Amino acid sequence: MMGRRVAVLMGGWSAEREVSLVSGAACCRALEEAGHTVLPIRVERNPAALLAALEPRPDVVFNALHGRWGEDGCVQGLLEILGIPYTHSGVMASALAMNKPMAKRLFAEAGIPVAPHVIARAGDLLEAADPMPRPFVIKPLNEGSSVGVRIVRDGDPIPSAADMPDMAVMVERFIPGRELTVAVMGDRPLGVTEITTARGFYDYDAKYAPGGSRHMVPADVPDAVYAETLQLAVAAHRSLGCRGVSRADLRWDGETLFMLEVNTQPGMTPTSLVPEQAAHAGISFPTLVDWMVETAACDS
Repeated sequence: MMGRRVAVLMGGWSAEREVSLVSGAACCRALEEAGHTVLPIRVERNPAALLAALEPRPDVVFNALHGRWGEDGCVQGLLEILGIPYTHSGVMASALAMNKPMAKRLFAEAGIPVAPHVIARAGDLLEAADPMPRPFVIKPLNEGSSVGVRIVRDGDPIPSAADMPDMAVMVERFIPGRELTVAVMGDRPLGVTEITTARGFYDYDAKYAPGGSRHMVPADVPDAVYAETLQLAVAAHRSLGCRGVSRADLRWDGETLFMLEVNTQPGMTPTSLVPEQAAHAGISFPTLVDWMVETAACDS
């Protein structure tokens, strides 16, 4: 198809701003290579400035924002009002995926195994007995990229109030075993990657720092486990109503695969998993982002 005028939203004001800027820059280069006219837009907490930057209207918005406000349905709602097609999931799927308890409820209803959890106030955890046997994981309800995630093992103190503001958090049973992830492109799973890191778990630095983690594509797991991982990723994508590209993160304890979460705005940095899986499937980065632009939509 002929090239389009594509506005790339990047930056934002979430905890993932710097990662979004790297993702956005990489996508701009790939979109230009694919033949599109690219308008990079650094998004700040200023809706009027964003509206002005989107005039004259682009043909498509490539949403390279990560984290709150860019990944949770907020900017998607604005683009719906403006009637501009955009990449990735719509308003509802974006909001559902970002809300960890709601996403897990939908996964469970779809027959996808999830780890047991409770919701608590972070401040109460410092004063009360453990909400479940250790080890357990403490997660913010609506952050991505493992921002604010803590693993509490035997002998560990509960994170202090300074490290963990008094907000609602998810306390989830820690699943030992292996970290697996699957990129879904439309309804097509691209493969299974196993992630290992010397940091103890796949935290923010392991995800984005050079050398922070090792990716094995394809994952060296039994064929039946590989096939089930692909199937669960597609089932999770559908259960939330996702479109475009998503990435499902799972843990395998040697017996059961547990769905951790679905990322509707997965990273597109040089160390990111989705471009790596696409390349393994024979899809170049420019071809991937071009497909995302051609399948962009304006619907919730």
